[in-house]
Amino acid sequence: MKSAPGSTAAPFPRRCRWGPLAAGSVLVLALSGCSLLPAQDDDPAETGVASADPTVVGEVPGELDAFYSQQVVWEPCEEEYACTTVEVPLDYGDPERDTIEIAAIRADAGGEAQGTVLVNPGGPGASGYNIVKDGLGRVASEALREAYDVVGFDPRGVNRSSAVECRTDAEKDVVREEFIPAGTSDEDALALVTEEARAFADLCAERTGELLGYVDTESAARDMDILRAVVNDPQLNFLGFSYGTQLGAAYAELFPDRVGRMVLDGAIDPSLSSAQLTLGQAAAFEESLRAYVADCQSSDECPLPGSVDDGVAAVQELFAAIEQEPQRAEDGRLVTVGTFVQGFIFPLYDNANWPALTTALTSALGGDVSDMLYLADLAAQRSPDGTYSTNSAEAFIAINCLDYPMASDPAQLVQEKEELVAASPTFGALLAYGGANCAPWEYGPVLEPEPASATGAGPMLVIGTTGDPATPYEWSLALADQLESSVHVTWEGEGHTAYGRSNECIGTIVDSYFLDGTVPEDGVRC
Repeated sequence: MKSAPGSTAAPFPRRCRWGPLAAGSVLVLALSGCSLLPAQDDDPAETGVASADPTVVGEVPGELDAFYSQQVVWEPCEEEYACTTVEVPLDYGDPERDTIEIAAIRADAGGEAQGTVLVNPGGPGASGYNIVKDGLGRVASEALREAYDVVGFDPRGVNRSSAVECRTDAEKDVVREEFIPAGTSDEDALALVTEEARAFADLCAERTGELLGYVDTESAARDMDILRAVVNDPQLNFLGFSYGTQLGAAYAELFPDRVGRMVLDGAIDPSLSSAQLTLGQAAAFEESLRAYVADCQSSDECPLPGSVDDGVAAVQELFAAIEQEPQRAEDGRLVTVGTFVQGFIFPLYDNANWPALTTALTSALGGDVSDMLYLADLAAQRSPDGTYSTNSAEAFIAINCLDYPMASDPAQLVQEKEELVAASPTFGALLAYGGANCAPWEYGPVLEPEPASATGAGPMLVIGTTGDPATPYEWSLALADQLESSVHVTWEGEGHTAYGRSNECIGTIVDSYFLDGTVPEDGVRC
């Protein structure tokens, strides 16, 4: 995908949960965003064949009975956890035709387990397996880990599950160095973007096959109900971040009577179109940039002097310079404006990362883009040895192309670009032309945006962060208003999502809800 204003897709995942960075010239992070857990006292070796409990399955069509009643073997893995794979239908419309596998990882409760909490960190395309393996201490508090088994899973199409495969690692590196020359007309840029999208779609179809037609969010939500039965829970307890809130809302709509304790943090409004989501996020990232600049200018180390407007203008001038003349990093790789902005945006997901952004920005203003490339590599999940740890970028496109009808008419795409630039003079152009990704896709869309009501479900918690750049606060209010039995909780803070990275107020509310079912007052603010 070429990177420049008018790029074929957002140069960064649109809805993900990231984690903390270490400040300094050498930056350290595991992309799933969390510190590694210390060894647990519980023994994951207590594994074996699960005893499927028919009382927890609920009423299911006969052709799905074998999936719901399957017995899985949890094997010790990743030093301190247990892992398994679960079979689900490729196509729920014809479940006897073929099966695919869902990879899951379990952290056993420190005490007597009162059930299982399923977690999803976002995306679409992020790995729930990795978030448990690498960052359980950030995703779930000590109290929650003591009381529940925590299970992470890779949704269909993602990573260790039956996965979308498109480009090799080497091919990904090549594409990240391609760019559209500055000053290219909208017509020519769109033609290049469309050509690249066609090549990408052809590769995905060749290397993945018919799975591409079945990685939609509704199918993934149905997989979650099979996972619920496999872990022998009569209701689904779920902790979903970012795109995980879309999965949770879809599940609640499909299976309202099976909703247990469900927290939807960093919520997405399911009634919005893809274009509306992108426009809302563009405006939110612009506000996050201003918040970052204001915070930066409170320090003597900030390379952005003057007013907030002056600081934002300096950032825009730097982006324009990189667009005009991409730079080489210390390792010889070319840093285009798309890659540079990907690195810049990555730390905006967590204000704990802002010092790391300041370090990279200072170096870039001095002519060295290596630190910004390092941040971009973290966002792209690229290791220093050139390998990519997940397929999140491919899965992101594949899932969105099934979930959302996309505009592909050139005139409409140009109009959408103009709206994006008006909402976000800094980032808007780089978010344009996203619909071109799906124009050559052989599959979908299979879903349409619509509100979620989940009539009959138990009370759910919807959490919004006032300064969230990736899932704007207004989306959480909208989702809470749509769900008939939800309460809304606000964290007055900066960054993406709240639980695990905000304050004691949010932590206590979420833990009390999971541990003893305490539902806070609607509208509480932390």
